[in-house]
Amino acid sequence: MEQGFFTAEETRQLVPLCRSLLRYGRGVVTDDDFSRLRAFVKSAVEADAYKRDRFGLNPVLRNLAACELLCERLSPDRNMVVAMMLYNPFRRQFISREQIVKEWGSDVAKMVDGLNKVSTLYSRHTLVGSENFRNLLLTFAEDIRVIILMILDRLALMRAINHHPDQRQVSDVAYEVSYLYAPLAHRLGLYSIKSELEDMSLKYTNREVYTQIAHKLNETKTSRDAYIDDFIKPVKEKLEREGLKFEIKGRTKSISSIWNKMKKQKNDLENIYDLFAIRIILDVPREREKNECWLAYSIVTDMYRPNPSRLKDWLSIPKSNGYESLHITVYGPENKWVEVQIRSKRMDTIAEKGLAAHWKYKGIKSEGNLDAWMNNVRDILEAAETGPMELMKNMRMDVYDKEVFAFTPKGDLYRLPLGATLLDFAFSIHTNVGCQCTGGRVNGKNQKINYKLQSGDTVEIFTSTQQVPKQDWLNYVVTSKARNKIRVALKEQESRVADLGKELLQRRFKNRKIDLDEAILSKVIKKLGSKTVTEFFTRIADGVLDVNEVVEAYVAATHVTEDGEKISASEYTMQPTTTEEHAKTADDVLVIGNNIKGINYKLAKCCNPIYGDDVFGFISSEGVIKIHRADCPNAANIKEKYPYRLIKTQWSGKLGSQFGATLRIVGNDDIGIVTNITSIINKEKNVTLRSITVDSNDGLFQGYLIVGVNDTTSLNQLIKKIKTVKGVKDVQRSK
Repeated sequence: MEQGFFTAEETRQLVPLCRSLLRYGRGVVTDDDFSRLRAFVKSAVEADAYKRDRFGLNPVLRNLAACELLCERLSPDRNMVVAMMLYNPFRRQFISREQIVKEWGSDVAKMVDGLNKVSTLYSRHTLVGSENFRNLLLTFAEDIRVIILMILDRLALMRAINHHPDQRQVSDVAYEVSYLYAPLAHRLGLYSIKSELEDMSLKYTNREVYTQIAHKLNETKTSRDAYIDDFIKPVKEKLEREGLKFEIKGRTKSISSIWNKMKKQKNDLENIYDLFAIRIILDVPREREKNECWLAYSIVTDMYRPNPSRLKDWLSIPKSNGYESLHITVYGPENKWVEVQIRSKRMDTIAEKGLAAHWKYKGIKSEGNLDAWMNNVRDILEAAETGPMELMKNMRMDVYDKEVFAFTPKGDLYRLPLGATLLDFAFSIHTNVGCQCTGGRVNGKNQKINYKLQSGDTVEIFTSTQQVPKQDWLNYVVTSKARNKIRVALKEQESRVADLGKELLQRRFKNRKIDLDEAILSKVIKKLGSKTVTEFFTRIADGVLDVNEVVEAYVAATHVTEDGEKISASEYTMQPTTTEEHAKTADDVLVIGNNIKGINYKLAKCCNPIYGDDVFGFISSEGVIKIHRADCPNAANIKEKYPYRLIKTQWSGKLGSQFGATLRIVGNDDIGIVTNITSIINKEKNVTLRSITVDSNDGLFQGYLIVGVNDTTSLNQLIKKIKTVKGVKDVQRSK
């Protein structure tokens, strides 16, 4: 090794570390592997491919310590050891992925990739203790062995920084371990490692409490050991009489768990009775494990009174991480509560080394979260010829394969469903950011709003105060939050535009001195093809509907009786024998369908057909046949949407009663012009004037007349005569 890179103290640590690794790893890691690794590390050190970390620690020693922990505390694994030693030189580009594959194999390269990906997360300055960070860590790791190596690396780091002068950095690592790596170790069943990580986290964040508990435990060690011996002795004798093979021992609980009990129970150390646990480990074949565990349970509870509320049966239903044991709390000598754990040797191995020691991969996909994934790998092997870690090669950490995790430039981490876009990300930050989003920059490259995010992306959102949500944005988002916010924004926009249209119409009505009647307006809205009031006013604001045409349609729908009372044309009550409803008679005026007469029908109010018009029948939703003119404004829409509800109709014979027809007259506002028009109508035979309304503006008048006529011939003759009146510019039949 390069002497300049190692201090004298580090050199003294290096030799026993290498010997320990050789001892624990022999049989799995070959002598050739060790020789090649030693030569590689030596060349990497000489090329300055190893850099001291932020604590000033030697990375070679740190990596060797993690590898030793792997072989000692879990299970030796050749590829994991090699990956751990190659990771730092790979980060420094001393060795390429292709070289790793060629010299050490693709499995090693995969783990080195995972370690490198995970390391990039720490450059984002995000909140390590957040749930999202843990989820992204698992996603990036891909391989469960990478997570195990990360946990062991943190344990090696925690051991090395005990007296480091930078307390803030030490506290940061302790916080990270407490909120991230210790819980992961617990979920993986690495209980002894989890306890050590938690103890050191407490030590580095609250050294006073840690030291106080440690001292008190040391002071009471002699009396505690004596108590444990007194408790165990009669139990041991009874178990031996029953012919059971077993090992029994007592252990003091970890300092961190004692501190948690003190906080939870709000007691001093002197008042915490279950400071230690007795463990009975049975040497028994797997098929008799449960029976003998329950037998030991009955022996202990016969001797000491149990607390039924504290029974924890993980024999019948093991924990999701594979932990199996029977826990009971009994009332021991000196009125102290004692926890007793009963398990087999196989169960104890798993409890100490975790499922990592015995996992079997079954190829079952994740169900979407870590606990569900753990349930899929709970099956345990009693023995594995190729080594337990070998069985984990294909165990992908795809527990969050239905989600993506993306960063802001400041390092804030957001969790989104798979398929989420840049626009989803913008709305997840804030509604205003989403509504004003124009695009963004992802990993330094400009992207459109429909860019699909990938885990680990760093996203910067571009906004503009001129931007507003568009209807097609709904096609670009997958989150319910973004979809709902876009819909709300679109409705608000439509409402604002509708208000402008309403104001425009009201102003025009005011100019024309017309009083607005909501009931009449609603009929006009329907007649002009708008489904809602908002849509109607929006069409006016957008120029789709001409405001003058709307006013004319409104005026046409409003008529004045002889006494000056305004009524709607649709409210005008006509005789059943004229324009409204025809009953069966011998002289029926219409033939409907296949020359059928005597069918009830109504003349449509939207076009007011009269005898002689080209007409067709339409079977309405109420089952009534409505008669429309062929040139009715609604004819095209009806024929397109409901062709199956049309029925052939024609006029037949003549009926003495009259039909109502509306005429629109435009002319100069001359004195006597209205009198002249009404005089012509009164002189016409078989024509009656039913109502008239006139409106004048800027020297012009516009009038609507409803006249009763027998047929189209009479109506056309009347129109010709009205056109001859001086000052009349135009006369048309209103639709």
